[in-house]
Amino acid sequence: MNRPALTREHRPPSAADRPVTLSEEHAHAWSPAAARARFRAGLAGPTAGVAAGHTQANLISVPADWAYDMLLFCQRNPKPCPVLDVTDAGSFTTVLAEGADLRTDLPRYRVWEDGELVDEPTDVRAYWRDDLVSFLIGCSFTFEWALSEAGVPIRHVEQGRNVPMYVTSRECRPAGRLHGPLVVSMRPVPPRHLATAIRESGLLPAVHGGPVHCGDPSGLGVVDLGRPDFGDAVDAEPDDIPVFWACGVTPQAAVMASRPPFALTHAPGQMFLTDARDEQYRVA
Repeated sequence: MNRPALTREHRPPSAADRPVTLSEEHAHAWSPAAARARFRAGLAGPTAGVAAGHTQANLISVPADWAYDMLLFCQRNPKPCPVLDVTDAGSFTTVLAEGADLRTDLPRYRVWEDGELVDEPTDVRAYWRDDLVSFLIGCSFTFEWALSEAGVPIRHVEQGRNVPMYVTSRECRPAGRLHGPLVVSMRPVPPRHLATAIRESGLLPAVHGGPVHCGDPSGLGVVDLGRPDFGDAVDAEPDDIPVFWACGVTPQAAVMASRPPFALTHAPGQMFLTDARDEQYRVA
């Protein structure tokens, strides 16, 4: 299977995926509303660890005539695309966050036209359309609280970096006009914590659940862990095992491959902070 050419040429300007220093402002202790207010005011950067204990979500908004295809794509590919909410056409609100505005309250967005990235603003009101249907999809940042509580180190958080994400050689199940490859996020895990990481993330299926692959990245068609397609490379300890989880950037890869006329998404690693508590999505 040939790997789709959907990777580095689609990355935003180099500063867009760079982390901002949120730790000095105690971002982990912010309420979701406080985080959204800061993002609305223009603060941008990866949201791993922000408003700890609250669920984060990926965003994709597509024209209404593509919404069924997207819903079916998510239903057929639940690991990378677990749906938390779907809005009515034209609505920019969600039951997951009272008073939030999906057009302004994420750190950074991506604007797509015919499958090409055309802008990466911090506010998409100028691009908003009355026919857009928005999908909020579970994010693996949500289960990081469980990993951390269980003693699993989160390398990208420790290093102040965005999580590394990779386009794989695995194709998602197509749906209507939508098709594309699976995208994964990677976290290096010490061997003694591997079973814990698998167990704890597996208890949160609404935010991707357990990993899809552990160990040799070539099993996913990933050639170089030091060159992620999105996010930042992280420094692993010598005995760390690369562990890969299905990633909510997968719908963006489908946009690149399927070329709908228009779409809005979050910038990779820069999520929507909901009011929901992480434990609401824990199954045991």
